[in-house]
Amino acid sequence: MTGRLSASGVSLPEELRGGVDSAMQRALAEGWVGRIWAKDASLWSPDEPVRAKILNRLGWLHAPEAFLEDVDELRAFADGIREQGFTQAVLCGMGGSSLAPDVLAAVYGVAAEGGTPVHVLDSTDPDAVRWTRESFDPATTLYLISTKSGTTTETLSFLASFWDQETHGRGIAWPELHFAAITDPGRSMESIPHYNEFREVFLNPTDIGGRYSALTYVGCVPAALLGIDLGRMLEQGVRMAQRCRDEGAGNPGLALGVTLGALAKAGRDKLTFLADPAVAPFGAWAEQLIAESTGKHGVGIVPVDREPVGSAAVYGPDRVFVRLLLAGSTGWREASDGLVQELVAAGHPLIEIEVDPDLGLGGEFFRWEFATAVAGAVLGIDPFDEPNVTESKENTKRVLAGYHEHGHLPALDPLASEGPLTLVGDAALRLAEGNGTVEGELRRHLARVRPSGYLAIQAYMAPSAERTEALQAIRALLRDRTRRATTLGYGPRFLHSTGQLHKGGAPIGWFLQVVAGHPRDLPIPGAAHTFGTLIDAQAIGDFQALEAHDLPVLRVDCSADPATGLAALRDALERALS
Repeated sequence: MTGRLSASGVSLPEELRGGVDSAMQRALAEGWVGRIWAKDASLWSPDEPVRAKILNRLGWLHAPEAFLEDVDELRAFADGIREQGFTQAVLCGMGGSSLAPDVLAAVYGVAAEGGTPVHVLDSTDPDAVRWTRESFDPATTLYLISTKSGTTTETLSFLASFWDQETHGRGIAWPELHFAAITDPGRSMESIPHYNEFREVFLNPTDIGGRYSALTYVGCVPAALLGIDLGRMLEQGVRMAQRCRDEGAGNPGLALGVTLGALAKAGRDKLTFLADPAVAPFGAWAEQLIAESTGKHGVGIVPVDREPVGSAAVYGPDRVFVRLLLAGSTGWREASDGLVQELVAAGHPLIEIEVDPDLGLGGEFFRWEFATAVAGAVLGIDPFDEPNVTESKENTKRVLAGYHEHGHLPALDPLASEGPLTLVGDAALRLAEGNGTVEGELRRHLARVRPSGYLAIQAYMAPSAERTEALQAIRALLRDRTRRATTLGYGPRFLHSTGQLHKGGAPIGWFLQVVAGHPRDLPIPGAAHTFGTLIDAQAIGDFQALEAHDLPVLRVDCSADPATGLAALRDALERALS
């Protein structure tokens, strides 16, 4: 029996209501809201060294108010960029440094006359880097180098490429003035090559982690360039922060976080976004925040973003749905009402959130940050660390070191090769005998989907609308035939997002790594390897990390033609699933 949609926007089956109510009663009795604002790190850990680290990760609580003081400075910076003839900006970053800007650019675009378009580059595929180099005139492009640590391999590789492009043979006066950085002070700033020559370096507070930095310079500098009313966006964040000080059950961040955490503990750990297209890009930012914050120590919430919408029958009993609505807009609300009613009738939990059309994402950034911190307390984990993120990075370094020593990447023995597809399996697949066909090896891999598991497609190739459409078709096929939640991420971007959940969360993931060749590779100036070698090493490193965690992973090489390879993969999966 299902409960009706309450005034708070939450509909719960009766069998789940008690767990959520109990978690809320505990949060209220133990004064969680007051403790969060007092920066009482004991809410998340009894361990003193862990508490000390958490204390240096809570600056996001005051970010909206603090950065309101910088609005005039940022507007002046953006005005100066336009007045000096810059017609676009390229933001180079990964994960927490790129996702909020990407959301703002996708949702609001160039929001005012004279605003500067912002393109986000977060792929090391040589096709993605080359497209960016060739699409934007170096004489009129500003490059924003965004990295909290100052050492992010991908971001510094982008910097090397564009610095070389700007400074060699272009006849551009003062090419260093085409660069600005967003980073932390001290060693982080000093690790960025040429930082002391840049036109501007924006220094973030050190006590704000990357995924909690949307309302800092990370989001504010691109927002100012786009011409977004930055003051209004931050005021929305301030207003939500004030609402999240409420120590009652009506606190929007507390209510959301308690609900998500309690449902995850009850087995409803696949948080599925159903979003109005006008605000759908927000899901990618929330995906990183939730996955990297909660996916550790064998627990976690699996965010499911942009999964193709299906009928209620294709969703398993581990789902919770969040419908994001644009307040005042009725089109998508009416179009999705039928499905939502079916989901509630089928016993799925449903959360509804209306986003203010007046730059309401400023408030939503804060609501979800606060909720994620609360969900961490419910789950009993530290939502501010990322203990498994370094595994794939260290593997990549090791793979590249081998490449520099031997002149080639590790040889991978194929399980099967047909047409454009070559399959490589993890140790469990290699040690057990298969029939050596693509269809047969896919069937063996599909047999390893785990109960209450999720299926993750990891595409190490340049993003494009056509490739995303093909991958989404594969995703829908897998979901419909298995009734399991599916995720899709482009590498290496997802390594700075859901990668933590994959290795540190519940061991229920099933992984399909999709790679492609690089017929038009691109050098990285100053490095002994190319962009193609870098992304290949990252894919191999992540494959090794998943394999080391005894997680089922199969690598599919689509050869040099991803379009043909993805079509062949879908056909082979169709046969394997039949």
